[in-house]
Amino acid sequence: MSHMKTNEAVLSRSNREKTYRIALVGLFAALAAVGAFIRIPMPLVPFTLQLFFTTMAGLLLGGELGALSVVIYLIIGLIGIPVFTSGGGPSYVLQPSFGYLLGFVPGAFVVGKLTQVKKPSIVRVFLACVAGVLAIYAVGVPYLYLVCRFHLGKIIGFKILMTDYFLTFLPADAIKIVLATIIGHRLIPVLRKTPSYKKKTEPEKAADTET
Repeated sequence: MSHMKTNEAVLSRSNREKTYRIALVGLFAALAAVGAFIRIPMPLVPFTLQLFFTTMAGLLLGGELGALSVVIYLIIGLIGIPVFTSGGGPSYVLQPSFGYLLGFVPGAFVVGKLTQVKKPSIVRVFLACVAGVLAIYAVGVPYLYLVCRFHLGKIIGFKILMTDYFLTFLPADAIKIVLATIIGHRLIPVLRKTPSYKKKTEPEKAADTET
């Protein structure tokens, strides 16, 4: 009888943890959508808060769940719900800015993996955010070039590509990175005290003493 009660308690706790994780993934998918509408219009690629929210997803959910929240957001937009900056639907893949949306997936994953320790230092969090932003641009900039070149028939030179669609955004992105670093560094230890983060991987155990 005691074994049955123990198994029921373990199963109940496991279900609560799964529900908690699903709720967090859904929350950050929604925040990514909200971030799309907090924007400043710019040519081809608008300025939004999506980078901040997807980076926070990686920091607080970890690599896999952070990336999953972005994937869910993208699926919602591609099926036709207007959660992207300029609408939604399958044809949105032909928008020059869609590559940046795709880049949020590896961006969140990289941030989450690089901070996958119980108490990452603020320097580690900052560098992880920087790496995540670079991952976004590594996808977004080439995608923008390809769409402009082969779909819109617009040829963009390398210098303009780098200055207008990469370097131009860095000052604003730097502000988002600093905010994500400060907030994420404070919230990570709090969030990872919850039952969903009690079971640590071996790499996390080895790095728990990092400050």
